[in-house]
Parts: sequence; C-alpha cells; structure tokens
Amino acid sequence: MNNIFSNLNLFAHYLVQEILKPGDWAIDATAGNGKDTLFLAKTVTNSGQVFAFDIQDQALEMTRNLLVANNALTGVQLIKSGHENMESIISGKVKAVMFNLGYLPGGDHEVITKPETTLAGIRQALNLLDQGGIITITIYSAHEGGKEEKEAVEELVENLDSRKWNVLKWSFLNKSTNAPFIVVIYRKEEG
Repeated sequence: MNNIFSNLNLFAHYLVQEILKPGDWAIDATAGNGKDTLFLAKTVTNSGQVFAFDIQDQALEMTRNLLVANNALTGVQLIKSGHENMESIISGKVKAVMFNLGYLPGGDHEVITKPETTLAGIRQALNLLDQGGIITITIYSAHEGGKEEKEAVEELVENLDSRKWNVLKWSFLNKSTNAPFIVVIYRKEEG
C-alpha cells in the first residue's frame, strides 16, 4: 500500500499541501518525471503559477506529457535550466519549493544532481521563499556522488538560523543508512 508512511514523495506532498493554496506560486526544482510538478499545478490551480526546472529535455518532455494528460499545463512554466538559476528567472515570492535529488528514474544515471548546484539552488529557494513557506528536499544518497551531496545539504540546513527557519529531517530508522529521506525547511512568520 502506498501511503505517506511508506512513500517519501507522498509525505512531501502531504506537507506541502498543508501550506500551498490556490493562487500561490511554487517551484519544482527538479522536474524529473513530472509528478511533483503535476501535484503543485493541481494544488495552486489555474490561478497560481508553477515553475518547473530541469536540465534534461527528456525530463521536461515527460513532465509536459503528464501535465497535458491531466489537463494541468495552464500556469506551468517548464524551464530548461538548473535550479541554481531560479532567482534569475523568478521575480516574486513563492510559497513552496520541492527538490528531488539524484537522477531521473529511467533516465541516464550519469546525469545527477551535484552538491555545488544543489546548494546554490537551495540558497536561492531560501531567498525566494515567502514567510510561512516550505521547501522539501528528498535526498537519495546510494548512487555515486549521492553521499557527498547529502552531507553538503545537511551541513547547509543544519546551520540555518533557528529564529527564522524550522528544519526537520524525516527518515526511516529501521532501513539502511543509504535509504532516502526528506529534509523540510519552513520559513517562520515574522512578528
């Protein structure tokens, strides 16, 4: 059975759905197969805006096809660029950003997210995030380069100012230390 206790992506959706509302702006920092983009598009509805980033044509095509099949392309911008460029493309505040690190399932496993660009993307997401907004980062570390990326992300988020940010880690304690997990960053409301 697929539920939030067995599927990390469903858990990420559950958390984002608590924050994101129709009309909001959201970012899928790693469009991949399009499932997060579709979720975000359905959540913000046609009155919102979703920016979906990926460096692979295959990923953007899969995402476009999924959106079209679900009549959810309105309000979605598919952007062939790395998430480290989001601030140069997006000019307003966003309420949610979703990262799904690693590689495209079914794609070229040589094309992976990398610590340098991932950290730049997370920093930009922090700058773009509105008060009361959420960032989810699903981290896979079993592949080549994954451990280094995991450690870099953890170091960055562990040092965020706790007066401004709440940072949580959702992981399975009874699975391999290489099992995927989620980091959640919530920007506190000021005042």
